[in-house]
This record gives sequence, structure tokens and C-alpha cells, in this order.
Amino acid sequence: MSRLKLITVAVAGAALFAAPAFAQTCMGQPSGTKLDIVVDGVRSEQGLMTVTVYPPDKDKFLKAEGEIGVWRAPSQTPSTEMCVWVPGPGPYAVAVYDDLNENHRFDHTLAAPLEPYGFSNNPRLFLGPPSARSAKIDVAEGATTIHIQLRYPTGANGDPSKTLGR
Repeated sequence: MSRLKLITVAVAGAALFAAPAFAQTCMGQPSGTKLDIVVDGVRSEQGLMTVTVYPPDKDKFLKAEGEIGVWRAPSQTPSTEMCVWVPGPGPYAVAVYDDLNENHRFDHTLAAPLEPYGFSNNPRLFLGPPSARSAKIDVAEGATTIHIQLRYPTGANGDPSKTLGR
């Protein structure tokens, strides 16, 4: 077989297998709509990056069992990329946290988080979590990519060594 034919066959074979291979990297129930989430500012490969997708309903945002789905993947520096299937195009809100101790819970005190976290739209936070409205994103048919900046809590008197994210 000539070199040109071999290259053509290799490229055609790669094209046939590329779409299904990528589809398998997305988590959740496959649909025609996927959300590519890039979590920026990851300082450690310790733990599991946890992504929770919510409907735009303020009564379900950040509430137990209010989510559409929760997915986890090993944290990677400086950014962790995850792909999740969502039910269809429309508005959603996303919360992320780096589960440093891998206990599948967002650890916090009564007043402050102990693990790095972030939200879609990277809203300004003041004495609490954002509203569903400020974290709302619009996801289009096909693929939509968002970037979420990870925020790092500080411990007592601003000492980051007092948090799980040291």
C-alpha cells in the first residue's frame, strides 16, 4: 500500500472513532447537549473535582436532591476539564468544589467553606453563596464551554493552613 493511501486510511479511521471516543468521555446520560466545564485555578492534584448541575429554579439551587446530576473526576492542575451531558438546551446553574479528602461532601464550618469551590458565571460573593439567577448560564444545543474560577477559602484570621486546601 502506498504511503498516501496508508495516511488516508489512518485519517479516515481516526475520524470514524473520534466522535464515539469523545462521547464516552462525557459523563451522564447522552443527549444532544453537552456542557464542557473548565475549572481554572486548581492548585493541587489532590482530591476529586465535583461538578453539580442544577435547573434554574431558585428553590432547587444548592439544595439537597435539587440537582440534575453530580459528577466527579480527579483534580488536575492548573485546570480540570469535565464534560457532562445535560437533558437539553436551556438555562442551568453549576457549582463545583475540589473534594480534597474525597469524602463526597463539601466540607465547611458553620460560617465558611473548608474546600475550594466555584460557580458558573463566577459571580461576586458576599457573605454566602450566589443566587441561582447570578449563577445561571444558557446552554446551547450541541456543545457549550464554560470556565469557572476556583476560589480558595482561608482559615482563621486568613491563615490558609487552617483549611483542607493547604
